[in-house]
Amino acid sequence: MFEDLSQNIQEAFRKLRGHGKLTEKDIDKALKDVRMALLSADVNYKIVRQFEKNVKARAVDTEILSKLTPAQSVIKIVNEELTALMGGKTAKLNISSHPPTVILMVGLQGSGKTTSAGKLALAMKKQGKRPALVAADIYRPAAIKQLQVLGEQVGVPVFTEDIKDAVQIAKDSLKFADSHARDVLIIDTAGRLQIDEKLMQELKDIKSAVNPHEILLVVDSMIGQESVNVAETFHNALEVDGVVLTKLDGDARGGAALSIKAATGCPIKFVGMGEKIEPLEVFHPDRMASRILGMGDVLSLIEKAQSTIDAKTAEKMVKKIKSDEFTLADFLDQLQQVKKLGSLNDLLGMIPGLGGLKKKLGGVDLDLDGKEVKHMEAIILSMTPKERSDTSIIDAKRRKRIAMGSGTQVSDVNKLLKQFEEMRKMMRQLGVKAQQQQSKKNKNKKGKNKKARPTMPKMPNLSGLLGGLGGKFPFMK
Repeated sequence: MFEDLSQNIQEAFRKLRGHGKLTEKDIDKALKDVRMALLSADVNYKIVRQFEKNVKARAVDTEILSKLTPAQSVIKIVNEELTALMGGKTAKLNISSHPPTVILMVGLQGSGKTTSAGKLALAMKKQGKRPALVAADIYRPAAIKQLQVLGEQVGVPVFTEDIKDAVQIAKDSLKFADSHARDVLIIDTAGRLQIDEKLMQELKDIKSAVNPHEILLVVDSMIGQESVNVAETFHNALEVDGVVLTKLDGDARGGAALSIKAATGCPIKFVGMGEKIEPLEVFHPDRMASRILGMGDVLSLIEKAQSTIDAKTAEKMVKKIKSDEFTLADFLDQLQQVKKLGSLNDLLGMIPGLGGLKKKLGGVDLDLDGKEVKHMEAIILSMTPKERSDTSIIDAKRRKRIAMGSGTQVSDVNKLLKQFEEMRKMMRQLGVKAQQQQSKKNKNKKGKNKKARPTMPKMPNLSGLLGGLGGKFPFMK
């Protein structure tokens, strides 16, 4: 996501660092590189020129902040202008005080509209709402069946009728919501391969019939600048309340995300990542700008971890690590929890300074659900419970059996065991350091009856960890 754009912009600012004082010429040169980066990302030319003009006006006229270097001041201005370009603040859904809240999903065929409807239903459900899906796409073959499958996966009812009248289906769904105590109705409408008069008229008729509180336009970010044209057409016809950008994780350029708000006035409210049925992610302009500039997005990382990793399991695992009782079985549990977080590349992009790690690893895709991880799981699952608890008993004969059982090579088993031992050694060091810190704090604390609060040990240097494992990320070939 934004990989090309992020690298190009960061490279432009890398050249500014080291300058004791910036001249207008230095700023012009940096902004020229930023302009080229934005144009390469398929951002509209007029929007790019206005963005450049805004940044330059502030950068040249502003007093350099005393706590920042001149280069950091310019980066701060670019960060704020990027945030403003994408909407400034997080746009929220219009939730009605008198249920049900009616949300109309519109967009072209193939944009991911039906899948997004299911993901939005899951997001609403996680917020404590009682959503229902409405199958009002009466044209696309298997559209109703697809929505029913999605509804079953997320545990949400789907309203369908065996009639060829989308407007009537939408009307009748209001009665369904009342009779089934559903406080959110998500109506999946028909799309077309291209915008036509018939499509727009049907959507206008549905809008008049149900008076939706929210009209969400689903746009495929992969089509770049064309997505802005699509958004403008739908917005002019329907007065769209917000945009859902899909397939954003597959868009290395990011032009759609940077252009839509400025071109149409419609805020991006949600983004969709991948094909897995996970809740739609709320779009935060400030966090996205921070990621583009390589500053990370720690808040989103924390939210993602809190929503996917079980707190009790994590606490139990910390105790095992501290007491040096961490086994391969525990490692497998942790691996399966972390897999829920998604792509490791995406996670690294949320950590300040680590967004460019993929490039350093030769462009390797760090996929937590990839082949390497599946091999690791297969190897561990091919071991007996006793072997997972005590790896010291795994001799040559056992290694051969484990390799055969997991469909891997003995060398793969050896590699996993060696790296696991390296990891355990590092954990022991962390545990000892934590105890030393605790002991030192207890001594310094006045009053013997007062217990000192435990402190987190300092995390090991990542570059050192990478170097210690052959210059690659753990378990990567």
